[in-house]
Amino acid sequence: MENQIKTENSESAKLKEETHSGSDAKNSTKSASYDRLEKELNAKILEVTMKIKDHYPELSKYLDEIPITIPSEKDPEITLNHLKGYYESLSSILNKYKLEYPKIEE
Repeated sequence: MENQIKTENSESAKLKEETHSGSDAKNSTKSASYDRLEKELNAKILEVTMKIKDHYPELSKYLDEIPITIPSEKDPEITLNHLKGYYESLSSILNKYKLEYPKIEE
């Protein structure tokens, strides 16, 4: 009987916690979504970077020169927008080069 009361109290406490932490559940969903997007962008950045290094080494000098990868003092955190901008910059450089020098094959 005592175990049953403890179990019921435990379940009641869990229900109250879930009810009050509904915003935590939303935040964890957003966090999981953010993490997934961040991983996808990092994978795309790595893919383009490796393609440049392996097939277009003459473009490697631009990898260090793209300022979007350096966070500012006002906003030191690298956000999804920073990663997206960096990916787009790399892709743009690579695509422009491919148009100018189309004979190079991967």
